[in-house]
Order: sequence, then structure tokens, then C-alpha cells
Amino acid sequence: MVKFDQLLYGGDYNPEQWLEYPEILEKDLEYMRLAKINTVSVGIFSWAMLEPEEGVFRFEWLEEIVDRLYENGVSVILATPSGARPKWLADKYPEVLRVDESGHRNFFGGRHNHCYTSPVYREKVKIINQELARRLGNHPAVRLWHISNEYGGACYCPLCQEEFRRWLREKYGTIEELNRRWCTAFWSHRYNDFAQIEAPSQRGERELHALKLDWKRFVTARTTDFMRYEISCLREAGSKKPATTNMMYHFGGLNYAEMAKYVDVVSWDTYPTWHKEKEHVTALDCGMQHDIMRSLKKQPFLLMESCPSSTNWQSVSKLKKPGMLQAQSLQAIAHGSDSVLYFQFRQSQGASEKFHGAVVDHYGGSDTRVFREAAKTGASLEVLRELCGTEVHAEAAVLYDWENRWAMEDAQGPRNRGLFYKETLEKSYRALRRLGLNVDVIDMGKELDGYRLVAVPMMYLFKDGFAEKLRSFTAQGGTVLMTYWSGIVDETDRCFLGGTPHGLMDVFGLRSAEIDGLYDWESNTAVPTECGQGILKQIHTCRALCELVEVKGAKSVLTLGEEDCDAETEKGSEKASGSEKEMVMKCGESGHEKKTGKKCGESGDEEKSVDGHEKSDSGAEVLAVYGSDFYEGTPALTRNVYGKGTAYYICADFEQSFYDEVFDYAVKEARISIPPLAEIPQGVEVMQRDSGEASYLMIQNFSETEQEIIVTDPEYDVMFGKDPKRLKKYETVVFRKSAAGKKE
Repeated sequence: MVKFDQLLYGGDYNPEQWLEYPEILEKDLEYMRLAKINTVSVGIFSWAMLEPEEGVFRFEWLEEIVDRLYENGVSVILATPSGARPKWLADKYPEVLRVDESGHRNFFGGRHNHCYTSPVYREKVKIINQELARRLGNHPAVRLWHISNEYGGACYCPLCQEEFRRWLREKYGTIEELNRRWCTAFWSHRYNDFAQIEAPSQRGERELHALKLDWKRFVTARTTDFMRYEISCLREAGSKKPATTNMMYHFGGLNYAEMAKYVDVVSWDTYPTWHKEKEHVTALDCGMQHDIMRSLKKQPFLLMESCPSSTNWQSVSKLKKPGMLQAQSLQAIAHGSDSVLYFQFRQSQGASEKFHGAVVDHYGGSDTRVFREAAKTGASLEVLRELCGTEVHAEAAVLYDWENRWAMEDAQGPRNRGLFYKETLEKSYRALRRLGLNVDVIDMGKELDGYRLVAVPMMYLFKDGFAEKLRSFTAQGGTVLMTYWSGIVDETDRCFLGGTPHGLMDVFGLRSAEIDGLYDWESNTAVPTECGQGILKQIHTCRALCELVEVKGAKSVLTLGEEDCDAETEKGSEKASGSEKEMVMKCGESGHEKKTGKKCGESGDEEKSVDGHEKSDSGAEVLAVYGSDFYEGTPALTRNVYGKGTAYYICADFEQSFYDEVFDYAVKEARISIPPLAEIPQGVEVMQRDSGEASYLMIQNFSETEQEIIVTDPEYDVMFGKDPKRLKKYETVVFRKSAAGKKE
């Protein structure tokens, strides 16, 4: 794990834009001291300034800048400049430019408009990277390497097409195996040789889902290979400094779980649309992305870019209101970041990002609102210095997987517009976060050891071994909450035969039968059964998707009014109560009490009575049923005891309040400890970091009103912030507890 001696504070610095103004460069050093800035990223997109002509190097300006920064106590994150090539390179070697999916080679321009396979591009990148490494790679100012910038995009040139075929040959071995896994018998699309395969495009093949899925995997593999090549060039030239590359918000173009394996520390760029909707909603969304990045390596990450003011590229360039800059910065720290870095330190005078926010704007003074807030944030990070290197430990995890996302978005059913994968993921995440729990957001490749509860929302694609991983986790005492549309296809997007969720029907005690895609104006409800009334307090609405499941041995009936008692059926029906319909489901032979010795709805504090991998013949118990449509009275929420654990199945796209109630119960059942607070008001974020020597409780108010925070553990002392009983909007308070007891 990469460790720093302080929380890094600063951001992207582009001194090459100001070489004609030495007085500005000198002033920048003064401003960095005032703002408590201790780290800047340099060299991003600097290739044309470092090598203005092929083989002609101009490093003097960069070496002087790095020396001056170091003399003034500012460290450097040194970037490789491969994100944008100089014009001479594109003119002399046009093969380095990308080819689009229609087969046309791009003109010079933009960023990442280059082929990762091109031997020429790789050769030129190696030369410039090794020049950097030899001259500055071991400079005492340099903390780590920033590899390129926001990798993304694909190239369809002949070199990449051939590399794709080689990649497929290595993966499948024979063309017969590829045809089998890709289901190419459909539409007479069989291949006789790997040489016949082309990348998916609008002008060619677009309906072989396995081809499209493998192409996306290949793009990740090619990009990752290029990144690793860049790092190897630096190592070969003698620089052993750790390396990172900056990732992006909810980016679907690359599988970050794969890329993260080959960097020393994960970093990412965040640009939330604050003030667009309720602040706590935006905070939850941003917090989840922080947790995704932290969970990639399960260690502290870096916030590589954020904006001190407003961006220039979002649909509306909204200013951050007073206090928000510090709040968003400390939120990153709370979720496990060891840095707060901005794009950018000084605002560019021209070109694309001239109106993107910066610590120092075009006016050029330190007496601006943004500069004062940046300086205040820098001072806060100095107070919180001891948090650097501390970790975030989580007992709960939510599964999010890039390949699952790719496959589901291309599945062509059950809804081709509005599957709401991200939103479903967020519902599980929010339900856990409202309890103040630290939450890891992990992909299918991560181990589940150490977690007590795992949420599995819409895991349409099951990678090899994933079902067995969930089975083992549950049998050993874990709590799993899986939703509809899970375990449908394998790694090549082939539908599983024999029933779904694949490999887990016994674990969940049910089989998925059908799934109903609802029109936008349609809805249904979940009505608690007698067993489920200890979990669900009310009837909840669902939309978009309703899965119909079959529970073996379920014998439940809905209680009717006297006037309808002769109409009672095995499914059940409704009981009129004035103008409203009251629905109560009785438990039958599959009830929870029979399996565990507890009454329906009791918290599962005792160890489950079923052991091993055997399941009850009665199947899952039904905790809620659908309230309408032809599947009225059939299961909408189930629970099954498997081994020492519990498996919940959420059958439909329910509203947030449904998730809140179910997860509240499941967390108690899983015996997960919650933060020592009297209550957590809506809009208040709670995170915990731990150093082994001390625990830190970080609380932030993203609600619209002042909140009172009462910590029930007297061993926690306030180490940062004002009166926690009057926590104002956007304010943060940090409590510290020594591992040996109350802090002196």
C-alpha cells in the first residue's frame, strides 16, 4: 500500500502556459503557500513542449519548475504526456491516429486520439517517458507517476483488428469453441476462421452480444496493456516511484477493476453537479463513487481532480455555494481518500478549459471567494493530517460489475430503455449508508471474506465461480440480498438452461419463472405477509420490472372479509376496509418459525438451525406478495435459510423506502455494528476511518437545516469542527477515539 506523510492538497498545474510570464510563476509559489498547497501534478499534455520536434528535447523549463516547487515545499505528481500527441508525430506517422468503427482514420486533434497497438506510437511514448524518468524520475520532489490522463476510447485500425483476433484465439483456443460460446448459429453467423472476425460496428455485426461483450473486454485489455507498457518504460529507465492513472465517474468504457490491478494506488476525477437536486442525494451519489474507487484495491485512494468552482463542460456551469468546496473535499477524505486535488490551480487563458474553475482565476488575485475557501480547506487538511493512511473497514458490500453492466445494457430485454441498473445499485447502497455503515462497492472478482452482508443488485451475468462464491458465503453465515434479473447468463451472454438464478435456486429457495416489463405509467405494490410484517411496515410501490418466482411448497392465503370468505383460494385475495384494501398474508408450512424456531418477523440473533449445504424442502418463506395484476398474491419478497446464513430475494424494482426497511432488518439480523450515534438525521453522512491506534468518526451535514449530532460513546472527542450539537449546512465534525481508550 502506498503511504504518504500527509494528506496531499493541490492539483493540476500547467506552468508551460505561463513561461512568458515569470512573474506569474513566482506569484504561483506564493499563492501555493497561502492556500496550504503541498502537491501539484505537472507534465499532463506537455509532450509538444517537452519534444517540440522529433528527437529535440526541451526539459529545462520543467526541471526548473520542479526544483522551484521543491524549494518551496511543494511535491510533484509527474505525468507521462501520452494523453495527447504533438502535431509532428501525427503528421510524420499517421498510423498513430485512431481509426473509427466505420474504418476512417481520424485527423489530428483531441485527446486519446491514438492507437494503443501502434508500434510507432509505443516507441515514441517509450522515448519521451524514459527521458522524463532519467531526468526527473528520482527527483526528491516527485511523489508518484501520473500515467497518461483519463484513458478511454477504442481504435478499429487493421493493427487493432488483428490484435483482437489474436486475443480471441488465446481465449477460446479453437474457432469451434468460439462459435459455440458466441451462439453464432443464430442468423447463420458462424465463422470458419479467426481471420474472418471483425470488431462490432454500425456497418457490420451488431447483434452478436458475445462479440460486443468480448470487444469491450478487449478494449480494456488493450488499454491496460498500454498503461502497463508506459509503467514498464519508467521502471526500465530507473524510476521506481509508485504509479497511478486517473479514472472517471461511472465510466463504462473500461473495466476499472481490471486496470486497478496494475497501478500502485487508485485515483479518480469527480465533478458532482452540486445544487442541481437535494444536496444529500448528490452526496450519496458521489460517496458511492468514492467507495467504488476505494474498494478496487481496498486501500486509501487519491482524489486526483475536482473543481474549486464551476466546470466549463457540464450543461450548466453552476458555482459552488459557500462551504461546499470544503464539504466535498472532506467527503473524499471521509470515504478513504488521502488527497484533495483540483483541476486546476491557475485558470488557462485560452482554449477549451479557459472557463473551467481554478484556485486562481483570470483576475489573478488571492482575495477571491474561491481562493479563500481553498485556503480554508488546505488548513483543514493540515489539522486532519493524522488521517492520512488510515483505512475504511466495511462489514457490508454492494456488488457492482462492469462486465455485468455491459452485458445487461446490450441484452435486448426485458426493457430496452430504463433497466435502471445504477439506480437499483444505489438503492441498496443508500439503504446501508442511511444507517451510517461503511460500505464497499465491489465487483464479482473480489472475495467476500470479512463481510457479514452482501447486496447483489441485478447481477444479470454470472462469471465462472460466482454462484459458488455466494453459496459458500451464505452457508458460512452471511446474509445475501439479491434482486430480480440475476444469474441469467454466463460470461459470453448465453442464457443458462435449467432455471435461474443459476446455481443458486436452492440457496434462495425459489426459481425465477417470468419477468414483466412495466410501461412507465404502470406500477404494482408489495403487500407484507404475516411473516413479513416484522420487516415491512407498509405497502410499497414498484415500477419498471416485476419478476415472477415460484417458491417450492409455499402454502399461503390472503385473509378475506366475511362477505368474500367463500372465494378464498390458495393464492389469496383482498379484504375490503372502507375505501382502502387491507391485505394480510398468512404463513403456511413454509413459515420461518418452522425452520428456525422463531416467530415470523423476529430478528435472527440466534444461529440458524439449518446447517451444511442442505435446504429446507419447503423452499423460501414469502415476506411480501404483489398487490395487483395477474400475478397478484405471488411472491414479491422472500427469505430462505441456507446453512448458517440467510438469502433474501427482492423480486421487483421497489421504491427506496422498501429497501430501507428490508436492509434495516437484515443489518440487525447480520449483527453489523452501527456507529455510536443517537440518530442519523436524513441528509447527514457518517463515515469511519481507522489507523489501528485510533478510530475516526467523520460526520457531514448535507441537509438543508442545522442538525444536532449526539455521539453515545463517551470515548470519542472532537478533533475537528465546531459544536456538533449545532452542525450547520455543509459543516463537518470529526471525532477521534484512541484504541487504548479516551484521548487525553
